[in-house]
Amino acid sequence: MPKINGNEIRPGNVLEHNDGLWAAVKVDHVKPGKGGAFAQVELRNLRNGSKLNERFRSADKVERVRLEQKDQQFLYEDSGMLVLMDTDTYDQVQLPSELLGDRRPFLQDGMMVVVEYYDEEALNASLPQKVTCKVVETEPVVKGQTAANSFKPAVLDNGVKVSVPPFVGQDEDIIVNTETFEYVERA
Repeated sequence: MPKINGNEIRPGNVLEHNDGLWAAVKVDHVKPGKGGAFAQVELRNLRNGSKLNERFRSADKVERVRLEQKDQQFLYEDSGMLVLMDTDTYDQVQLPSELLGDRRPFLQDGMMVVVEYYDEEALNASLPQKVTCKVVETEPVVKGQTAANSFKPAVLDNGVKVSVPPFVGQDEDIIVNTETFEYVERA
């Protein structure tokens, strides 16, 4: 595995540090008036989700790990395990639904999921950035309510609550950003 200097760490990099796999969440490069420059890095453990703040000097060497990304199709969920199919080999794998975290409700039948593997261990799964959902409950449109930044609460078919513009009504399909849980546009 390639070793990189402490000042080359970027957000999103996966590092092998303290006998664990860590993803760099936030990186601040600090140049104090006295002493050498360093990178203040916020790390998240890919196996258990714990966080760690670490200081790396430019002379420090860290192992950068490359994760293998595979596109896999979601088939169904069985007792807390997601059953996914590799679209190249048609092999089925079972992964814990905790890999998706709070984005789990946006997972739909047949959806393509990008799973990141380290050797044979699945460490992370990500959904498409935009997903189409149906509004099942929202307030009716109030005539004359045309304020530019007014939003109203809505409940989607997957149970997630989002804010939508006043012109969006019940039983309409909308596109939602799965990272920010925000309304994007009408479908």
